[in-house]
Formats: sequence, C-alpha cells, structure tokens
Amino acid sequence: QVQLVESGGGLVQAGGSLRLSCAASGRTFSTYAMGWFRQAPGKERVFVTGISRSGSTTSYVDSVKGRFTISRDNSKNTVYLQMNSLKPEDTAAYYCAASNLIVAPTTRDRYDYWGQGTQVTVSS
Repeated sequence: QVQLVESGGGLVQAGGSLRLSCAASGRTFSTYAMGWFRQAPGKERVFVTGISRSGSTTSYVDSVKGRFTISRDNSKNTVYLQMNSLKPEDTAAYYCAASNLIVAPTTRDRYDYWGQGTQVTVSS
C-alpha cells in the first residue's frame, strides 16, 4: 500500500504561480511512475502531466504545456507540480497518482494509488 498526500494548493490570482507537492509513503517510490490529474466541479477527472520512474521522461496535456512543470525527487519520495501563468480555467482539485508502469500513463485506470487532492483556485 502506498499513501499519497498532496499539499500546496490555495487561492491565487490569474498569472500567478503555485507549487504543489505530493509526498509518498514507503521506500519504493522510485518504482512508480507518477501523474497529476485535476477535476473541476461537474467534470470528470482528467490527466494533466506525468513523469517516469527515473524522471527522465515527462508528458503534458496541451493546455498546460509551457506553463506547468512536473519533477520528482526520489530521495525525498516527493513529486512536484510547478504551476506558472495560472488561468481561471486551471481551477480544480488536483490529485497525485502512482502507477506501476515505467512511463506515466494518461488514463485513470492505469494508476494504482491516489491522494485525496488539493484545491487550486485561480481568480480573474
């Protein structure tokens, strides 16, 4: 069992920045690809970005490319999401997830563990 705890969410003005963190329990963090998903009210949870086990490969949904950066520090069992140039449409609950695959998949069904989420609200 792996426990994931997100932090760093909050209220920010459009154009501002936030850095989300996801701390994982256990000593096998480096064996998981990690992903960030988000879910706005009334909408389904969708993929935002993912990172491979080693951190060598990343992927992003088109709407956040150039603005968001995913990274990981396996020595700290933590994955990060740096969010710059935030827009109101980025407002959502953000969830961290872990997959047993080497490269982060883009669909929810391929992830094995989920955090409880952290709220990001971007005001105009």
